[in-house]
This record gives sequence, C-alpha cells and structure tokens, in this order.
Amino acid sequence: MRDVSRRGMIGLGAGAATAFGLAACGTTSGKDAKRHPDSSASAGTGRPGAPKKPTMRLIGDGSTAFTGKQPRQPAAPVPLEPGETPPQFVVFSWDGAGEVGTGLFDRFLRLARENDAHMTFFLSGLYLLPESKKRLYDPPNNPRGASDIGYLSDEHVRSTLKLVRQAWLDGHEIGTHFNGHFCGGSGSVGNWTARQWTSEIEQAKSFVTEWRTNTGWTDLPPLPFDYEKELIGARTPCLLGQNSLLPAARELGWRYDASSPGGVQRWPQKKEGLWDLPLQAMPFPGHRFEVLSMDYNILANQSIATTRAPSYNYPGWRTQASASYVAGFKRAYETNRAPFFIGNHFEEWNGGIYMDAVEHVFTHIAQEKQKGADVRMVSFRQFVDWLDVQKPEVLAKLQAMDVAEEPVGGWHRYLRGQAA
Repeated sequence: MRDVSRRGMIGLGAGAATAFGLAACGTTSGKDAKRHPDSSASAGTGRPGAPKKPTMRLIGDGSTAFTGKQPRQPAAPVPLEPGETPPQFVVFSWDGAGEVGTGLFDRFLRLARENDAHMTFFLSGLYLLPESKKRLYDPPNNPRGASDIGYLSDEHVRSTLKLVRQAWLDGHEIGTHFNGHFCGGSGSVGNWTARQWTSEIEQAKSFVTEWRTNTGWTDLPPLPFDYEKELIGARTPCLLGQNSLLPAARELGWRYDASSPGGVQRWPQKKEGLWDLPLQAMPFPGHRFEVLSMDYNILANQSIATTRAPSYNYPGWRTQASASYVAGFKRAYETNRAPFFIGNHFEEWNGGIYMDAVEHVFTHIAQEKQKGADVRMVSFRQFVDWLDVQKPEVLAKLQAMDVAEEPVGGWHRYLRGQAA
C-alpha cells in the first residue's frame, strides 16, 4: 500500500508488492451438481416434530450454495432519533484473506467470536485457484497466469476454503481484493480501464464460484453463500485505480468501495453512487505526521524497505502501532464519532508485531463496548446498511463535521438542529 502520511510520504515502487507478498460464474449441469455429497436440499429430518434444517440450493457446479439468511447478523438498522448520539462504528478488514499456515485467519475469527464482532474479508480470487490451473487467469495488461502475490499450495487453498466458509457462517462479510495484485509498471491496476476492471471482477468471482471445477475436489462442502449477491464491495491492490473501478462497480450494483487512499476521520460520502469508505489518517505517536490505518503503512514508516528488520526494534514498534490504533479510535469516539476503518493482512511482518497490535486495539475496543460504550464492531456491509436508512439531513450534519470536531452544544442539540 502507498503511504499517504501528511509528512514523510513513502511510496511503493514497481515490484514492491511482489517483494512484500501483499494481498490485497459459469455453471455445469444439474446432473453434476447432484453428484456432490452436499447437494441434497433437506427440508427436514423426516422425524415428526424434529426441527427443520436450513434449505440448501447448490449453485452452478456446487462450489457455492444458497443456504438462506446469513447467521449471526445484527438487528435491522433504524434511523437515529432526533438528538440521538450516533454509535461509534469500527470496521476491521482483511486484504487477501488467504490462510498460508500461520493460523492468523483462525486467530482473528476466534477473537471476533469471543467478542461478538464482525469484520470484512476481501478475498483474493487467486487464493482459491490451484497453481496448476493458473493459466485460467488472464489479467489485464499482464501475461496470462501472472500474479504479483503468487498462488497458494493446494493445502492452503483447502484451508482458505474452510476458513472463508466459517467466516460467513460467523456473520462476516466476504468482499473481494480481486486477483493478481499488480501495483507497478505498465500492468498496474492504476492503469486499468473500467472494461478491464469488469474482466478482473468476473474472473475473481469465477474463481470463487467454480473452485470445485478448478480443483476437482468433491470432499469439501460448498461455500454457503451466493457470491453474486454477497459481493457488494472491494478494496483495490495498493489503493490504486478507484476512478476507473467505480463505473464498473456501479454497473454491477455494488454499494461501496474501500479503496480511497489518504482519507481522514470524517463521516463518509458517496462517490459515483457508491459509499466511499477510505482508510484513514490516524495519529502516529512520536511523529508530527499521521499514518494510514493499515498494518503495512505503519510498517513502511517504521522499517521502511523491509518486513524483517532487526528484532530489537519490535517491542517499541509494537507499542507504537498499538498506540496509533487506539489513538485513532479514541479521537473518533470522543469527538465526531466518525467510523474508524482498519485494514490488515494475514502476515507476520517484523515478527508478527502488527497482528499483535491489531489484536490489542480489537480487545481494547471490545472492552470499551463491554463497559457500556455504544461501539459497534461491524463489517462494511453492515455499516452501509446503517448509512442507507439514515435521514439525509442527519447524514449531512454528520458529514459536515471535521476531524476531531465535537458537536456544538452536544449531540442532543446538534442533531436536533438547535443553535448552541
């Protein structure tokens, strides 16, 4: 990711995404689907009085399935009452969302489950495509089968399928981080046209909805969601290419995009019909400039050009990263209540200190919630559900507030439209 700090700006050069390993619907016949061991759509157990099982309808080749309403969702959102204080929304999101044997995916699923929290996973489509089938991928402006993040081993593809399935059943959102993560040179996503983004999106969806055909595996259950309906938002590699992506996303009916670089802690607005949900500049202890709210951008300001700096730096850097996240949360919660967006990768950069920092702020926010703070740890989908039911005049007043601006006269007066 490019760093867009107010000072000390650091950019990723061509090939940097490769060096750091960043991650950011055809059908077959019904006959093929029926051969899948999970294809029986059960309406019940057959025993009188027994509870009914959810109906499952396989889609396409059985890689995905409609299983009904997603479990563990919050109550339907309602508009703020006049003068009501807005809740503090916090969204933790994960670029790539592949399991590569580190246990990080499962670690944060457990943490979310323990704290009744939800997150967004921006799944890279290639993480469900075996490397033996890489020539199925035809990336815009790049050679067929190319990828700046490589391909997962078959074992890790299996693990990713298992954990993506569990994530959705736990109530989390599955978005997309697209495929090859090209950030440099003429093939960069920053140079793609809307038509090329459409091709990339269709391929990303196909790798999710046709993983069974591409792998030949019949011993794993389907992903329990209709990806055509589940997919409503994304984050681009290195936060590049949003202007060309948005027309393609709007045509597909997406509702938000999380690719803007250099956002600030203010209430979001729509851009070309989609909610624009940027990573945000947050306080960076020990510096006069602010840092973008993503693990990689903190790393880029600490160890500059390496993900394996000398380990004697780790304790101080871990503390600094943790304090930065907490400061961003605190500033929003105590002032304009702007939603706080945190982006992450399942990586063990610099000894895993950034994962520790994310867990620290996650736990800190969950504890504030337990103490009675009106904090909602949600997915991007759940957040835009809330935005979409708010009254336009209320949203306009929220959007008018600057970073760290407190409501004049308190929330009960500010959102009633009364003068102080």
